[in-house]
Amino acid sequence: MSTHRRVVITEFGPPQVMTLQSEPLPAPGTGEVCLRQTAIGFNFIDVYQRRGAYPLDRPTGLGFEAAGVVEAVGPEVTDFNPGDRVAYMNAGVGAYADRRNVPAGKLVRLPDEVSDEAAASLLFKGMTAQYLLRKTHAVQAGDLLLVHSAAGGVGQILTRWATALGAKVIGTTGSPQKRDAALTAGCAAVVDLNHPDWPNAFLEATGGAKARVVYDAVGKDTLLKSLDCAAPFGLVVSYGAASGPSPAIDPELLNKKGCLFLTRPSVFPHNADPATFRANAADLFDAIGRGHVAVDIGARFPLDRVVEAHEAAEARAVTGAIVLVP
Repeated sequence: MSTHRRVVITEFGPPQVMTLQSEPLPAPGTGEVCLRQTAIGFNFIDVYQRRGAYPLDRPTGLGFEAAGVVEAVGPEVTDFNPGDRVAYMNAGVGAYADRRNVPAGKLVRLPDEVSDEAAASLLFKGMTAQYLLRKTHAVQAGDLLLVHSAAGGVGQILTRWATALGAKVIGTTGSPQKRDAALTAGCAAVVDLNHPDWPNAFLEATGGAKARVVYDAVGKDTLLKSLDCAAPFGLVVSYGAASGPSPAIDPELLNKKGCLFLTRPSVFPHNADPATFRANAADLFDAIGRGHVAVDIGARFPLDRVVEAHEAAEARAVTGAIVLVP
């Protein structure tokens, strides 16, 4: 039995509750692969789980996505071999580690044109954008879209990819300082959510046209007003809750606002089946290869400086993705 280092929390709280521990790592079991992880992705859900906003049974690890190299395969694993470059985003919490055993069905092989760091920082966010653009609504050239948090991790990917598909994107940001990032990502115009009547500012930016789809990751503070920005028979997609849980909505309100459609999807059900996950990932990797999706890595932290990484994220001190390096 070998050892590995992993981040563990035994209580919820500030970044200092995370500790790096050295523990035994058994050989991979049936259907499992042992990975030597080379890059670990950071997502803000890691902070919410560390704080206890999304409670986990403790002790627990943290982190959802990573990339690495296969070191060993367990019994009945036939689709991976030692030396393969792979990544995952849904193998259970615990990605904050230098080595890890992962079910082979949760892995996708990485093409040469996608680096380990790009995979670790793009897979979770990119696969979110993938289902939003391909499954929740098949974005077409000429679609008018409203993307909240357009300067955020998913927002920038969503905007770049949708623009490459020929859609027109109006973005929103929570601060004027993020306006340039949203414009660089491809927004035709950017609306400040601090504006007291931002839906009207959106309509001014579009010349009065409403959106075919509104992508809302903010939740509590925006969802009701998002309904006012959707065209008749349009779609409002509530896929996050950065400001808190979205309010309950009476179905009759959707009728009054223009016979709207409202959905609350998430990334994991869209990728629960291994074959579907790998097909969706291939679509994402193709978009990366075409330059439609790119990652801006704002900071790299060694795994033993994970506390500093979380402090930087919570202070909004990093523009771009954060990557942990074992």
